[in-house]
Amino acid sequence: MRDENPTNRKERRTADAQGAVSNEKFLKLADRFIDVANRQNQSVKATSLHMAFLYGAARYNAHVAKNILEVSDQEGFVQEMTRHYQEM
Repeated sequence: MRDENPTNRKERRTADAQGAVSNEKFLKLADRFIDVANRQNQSVKATSLHMAFLYGAARYNAHVAKNILEVSDQEGFVQEMTRHYQEM
């Protein structure tokens, strides 16, 4: 997530092209996951649904750690993710 908020269109587009995520875009991405959960909750119990989302997030984070970030210390990465979860 990028902290700065470029004020002109060219700066925003350049930042977006580089994969930066503004605070606003970060929250919109999170809202999309919440929307999916709310739709699924019409036919799936929330207690099952939240565990499915946790499982999916854990699997995706493991993929990113291994294949994108190339993390060598898996246990350290798990501890870091745990800390982030506790902070939320």
